[in-house]
Amino acid sequence: MFRRLSETLGPFLRCIPDGETGERARWVFFQRQMLLDHPAMEIDPTVPPYKFVQWDGKLLREIEQVRFKPGTDPQTVMFETGYDKAALASWGVFQRLRAAGAIPAPMRFQVSVPTPQASGYLYVSGPARQTYFGVYERALKSALAAIVKAIPATDLTIQWDVCQEVLAFEGYFVDRPADYKKQTFDMLGRLGDAVPAGVEMGYHLCYGSPRDEHLVQPKDAGILVEMMEGIAAAARRPIDFFHIPVPKGRTDDAFYAPIAAWKRPAGTKLFLGLLHHDDDTGDRARFAVARRHVPGDFGLSAECGWGRTEPGRLPGLLKGHRDAAEAL
Repeated sequence: MFRRLSETLGPFLRCIPDGETGERARWVFFQRQMLLDHPAMEIDPTVPPYKFVQWDGKLLREIEQVRFKPGTDPQTVMFETGYDKAALASWGVFQRLRAAGAIPAPMRFQVSVPTPQASGYLYVSGPARQTYFGVYERALKSALAAIVKAIPATDLTIQWDVCQEVLAFEGYFVDRPADYKKQTFDMLGRLGDAVPAGVEMGYHLCYGSPRDEHLVQPKDAGILVEMMEGIAAAARRPIDFFHIPVPKGRTDDAFYAPIAAWKRPAGTKLFLGLLHHDDDTGDRARFAVARRHVPGDFGLSAECGWGRTEPGRLPGLLKGHRDAAEAL
């Protein structure tokens, strides 16, 4: 992954991830197995399996959800998320390849980390979920501490992957709490503030695509703008970037119009995930409409958010983005 991204997109990128290989290939699915194996957790027999559906009502899978075992003190529970171990193993490969010249010297290593709500909404039953968020946040911060201790700040980018939160704002989860907005912004602010100064840090907002189709088809970018502003208000440290997805079919003005009113924090870059595989005509159409509505510069990326190019490098990537899409 490092070699392919560097060979294909090296001149356009400032950071690259490891592709979430191995057990992370299905994003947070491996966290479910971690929870099933954990001595403090068990299948919750009081709730039916969670029906995981996409935007058109198609049932993707049914998931038995877990809870804390009766009598468990959550304050004593520690989850081993594995994100620090995976990041440090990949960092070793990244260092070796960069030293050999296979990765451009200025390149940062990007670590993408999901939030507590990612696994919480999917794999934890409603009665246990709020407690789980706190326990898992503690575990994530422990993993983050190990990552930032081992990797120099100037070599590191942390991206918080924000998916279930976006779905909650869209009403996907019928059991979202009444204070879901405050809960979400406070949590995302705390996670951002846990990243030390000097480490590049940003948020990727996502609608999910487990079968290459969104779980929700957004009306427009209004909720994404609301979330970017809420996160920025909650975080005390600077936010280096936001990434927001753009559905393939959105070449209309209505989707992009809310971005015109976005209160962009000083120094924060915006990346639009409007590049889709083998869709040269569509990419150019989405780009043209976005230019009419988005104030200031913006970068481009794949919709999933982990392949991004800087605003000043748009012409080069637009010229050769078909190879880029194949690489991503």
